Amino acid sequence: MNTEEIKKALSPVDTKSLTDRVELSLISLFVDKRLKVGDLIPTELELANAMGVSRTVIRESLNRLKTVGLIESVKHKGTIITSPSLPEVLKKLMIPSIMGEDTLRNIFELRLIIEVGMADFIVARATDEDIEELRQIVKNEISPSRDTLFDVSYEIEFHSKLYSITGNETLKGFQNLLLPMFSYVYSQGIIVSKKTRRQYVSHKQLVEVLAERNADRFREAMRNHLENHFGRLI
Repeated sequence: MNTEEIKKALSPVDTKSLTDRVELSLISLFVDKRLKVGDLIPTELELANAMGVSRTVIRESLNRLKTVGLIESVKHKGTIITSPSLPEVLKKLMIPSIMGEDTLRNIFELRLIIEVGMADFIVARATDEDIEELRQIVKNEISPSRDTLFDVSYEIEFHSKLYSITGNETLKGFQNLLLPMFSYVYSQGIIVSKKTRRQYVSHKQLVEVLAERNADRFREAMRNHLENHFGRLI
């Protein structure tokens, strides 16, 4: 057998650490056994004996799973399967100052996609009280201008209310992550402003369109409201 044949006969060596492999094995076990939220998993000692590794390795693997919200320890009960909160998991990773510009641009775009896409849910779920609250938020807003691109105070309060109206808790969690990222992108000049700035639908105008209860009209108004943001990308 020559060297070429020997090389072809070789297979890649698993370079993952023992902790990595145990972590992946545990996740596979949860999936294969169709474990659900609230189901109890074996103790550290039981897992160590069953998997033939030390309790230290098991503990490290379980701590990783706790970090991403897959399991949690319950006093007097043990370790159970939990439902991860995606925003909470992402919160630990979404630190704008250590993210690359391409990733920050993608997040900038993601917020625009979400806010146009959630228009139907806002129209369907907004109460008269919600609309009145939005009117109070924007009652002192200045008229829309070709030169006004980003008013942080109105942006945060107004859009936070829109996310709240959807009733989607995961979406609301994402909003808490996206707005600070949005502000960072602006402050660092990562998204360069185009020379031509276009008229956009103000927050005040958006509220009155919402009051019409027409999802298509509101979606279009939301898109136009974000016009200057889209103009920086398209």
